[in-house]
Amino acid sequence: MDKPFLDKLRKIDPYVPGEQPQAADIIKLNANENPYPPAPRVQEVLRRFDAAQLALYPDANGKALKAALAGRFGVKPAQVFLGNGSDDVLALAFQAFFCSDRPVLYPDITYSFYPVWCDLFRIPYETVPLDGDFRVCVRDYDRPNGGVILPNPNAPTGRGVTLDFLEELLQHNQDCVVIIDEAYVDFGAQSAVPLLGKYENLLVVQTMSKSRSLAGLRVGYALGSEVLISTLEAVKNSYNSYTMDALALAAGQASVEDERYFQETCRRVAETRDRSAAALRGLGFTVLPSLTNFLFVTHPKKEAPVIFEYLRQKNIYIRYFRLPRIENYLRITIGTDEQMDRLLDALQAFL
Repeated sequence: MDKPFLDKLRKIDPYVPGEQPQAADIIKLNANENPYPPAPRVQEVLRRFDAAQLALYPDANGKALKAALAGRFGVKPAQVFLGNGSDDVLALAFQAFFCSDRPVLYPDITYSFYPVWCDLFRIPYETVPLDGDFRVCVRDYDRPNGGVILPNPNAPTGRGVTLDFLEELLQHNQDCVVIIDEAYVDFGAQSAVPLLGKYENLLVVQTMSKSRSLAGLRVGYALGSEVLISTLEAVKNSYNSYTMDALALAAGQASVEDERYFQETCRRVAETRDRSAAALRGLGFTVLPSLTNFLFVTHPKKEAPVIFEYLRQKNIYIRYFRLPRIENYLRITIGTDEQMDRLLDALQAFL
């Protein structure tokens, strides 16, 4: 049967998230989630939350959460933008700031949502190859473009760049918006936040999904100049003025106010990461230096998909990307010490 309307549908390859297995006794190390629960203050908010509030629309401006974030980062509330996880923030930022005929630049090996948004919003883009050690070369971005987006640390490689690197990137890209995606910055990388006062074209995007254990609530935010944030607000309010629900706003604020727990959890994850990296190297793996809550690894004698399937049969889920240049690498999220020991025991038995 002829169906001409099918020719008018948007054709796009969507982003594919990590598998979410539901079976019992799964060690889930495939989605970069935090193995520890949210902060005690968050748990108290969840216990005490009045369900009657759900009959009302939430605060569309998220004033209390913005004030808490502004206080923590030393900026004005007008320099804070909120969204449903950093993916929501980034998608709105792509629409708000990447409006040039020139291509947006980002690494060839990076977060795989970037090309999806570019295709969806019809934004021209070019990928910039990482070097042979999967490093970003700052001078590769010193050319005409319609914007730059760079994760720091990068995913899935785990490598981070320095504040000096970020400033050099900004100095050579002052005629476009530069977005630094800091989804994993809390595990040891240097944030671009100190540069906000010097560069009005800088947008820093962070999330509470990883370091604050709130992936199930979706809390993301951006920090930038008032002109960038007001533009983001205008785009958001042209699409959906209520992007965050009341529970997420309350829990996000509580998490920001529980700084000690946040710092302790990040420290524990980083210590387990470094211990696990050393153990994997002892098993013959090449492990890239990581400033994230995951490791990017390859083995000289065992192919990545073979290791991936073996671990899956052992109910240990990690991430494999069948993509050029990294088709023999695996991404392993950092779990608890006990979970990582089970992973290491399984690998030792296999290798």
